Amino acid sequence: MLPAPSFAMSQMPSAPLLTTGHPHDLAGWVRLFQHAELPVLARTAAALEELRPMEDEVDARMVAEAVGVDPLMTLKVLARTAELHRQRRTTDAETICEAVVLMGITPFFAGFGPQPTVEQHLASQPEALDGLRAVISRAERAARFALAFAVHRQDHDAGVIHEAALLHDFADMLLWLHAPTLALEMQQRQQADPTLRSATVQRQVLGVTLTELQHALMLAWHLPELLVNITDDRHEEASQVRNVLLAIRLARHTSRGWDNPAVPDDVRDIATLLNMAPAPTLGLLQDLDA
Repeated sequence: MLPAPSFAMSQMPSAPLLTTGHPHDLAGWVRLFQHAELPVLARTAAALEELRPMEDEVDARMVAEAVGVDPLMTLKVLARTAELHRQRRTTDAETICEAVVLMGITPFFAGFGPQPTVEQHLASQPEALDGLRAVISRAERAARFALAFAVHRQDHDAGVIHEAALLHDFADMLLWLHAPTLALEMQQRQQADPTLRSATVQRQVLGVTLTELQHALMLAWHLPELLVNITDDRHEEASQVRNVLLAIRLARHTSRGWDNPAVPDDVRDIATLLNMAPAPTLGLLQDLDA
């Protein structure tokens, strides 16, 4: 059974896992990442330490606000809660707030001591740190778009949709953290050939796609079923999945501005999802990104 990501107490930086040699199949990559350290953003680690001395005054909402915009910390909390869920036979905690309520404030702080940070972890590899930050920034924007779409659609699972967008590319984040040489190689190949599809270059370099790896890890960590389903791109016809995919697409295409030629198609599809006309949809999207 695959254990939850490491909840290390130490603040000491840890070297990336891979510098030479790597797995070439799905099982190998899953085995590798099962032991991987999972550092979090420095701002998240700092926010936790600000709350820790106030433990008796802190509630689940405050914790969720502090850590729920960090995809790496979100993954750690959900994986840990899923582990507790299996032990206690309770219902799934589908959001960070629900997870903290299930865990309890005191056990939460006991289980999550001072967190190692990505900035420490990749201090000697600035290119990899920049690559990771770009993926996380895109995930944060996608999550913001996805939440707004879900609220507009009056979807009762808006919180889970937000998390699904935030975690949509977590396997990409793991690669930047623990196999930065390979992540850089894939980035360079696509920069040299813009027509090269992501899935193609991933198979060439890794022997597996990140989507396949991510799905396998989510199942192995027993993450909430609804979250797994919403994150599964194979079910694009489902409105919640489409909500997430359109948010991811828009965040990717506008990562360097709104003049990408793919944006009009994104706006058209989002307008259909939201049952709006394209012009007001564009205005809404740009307001959300302001």
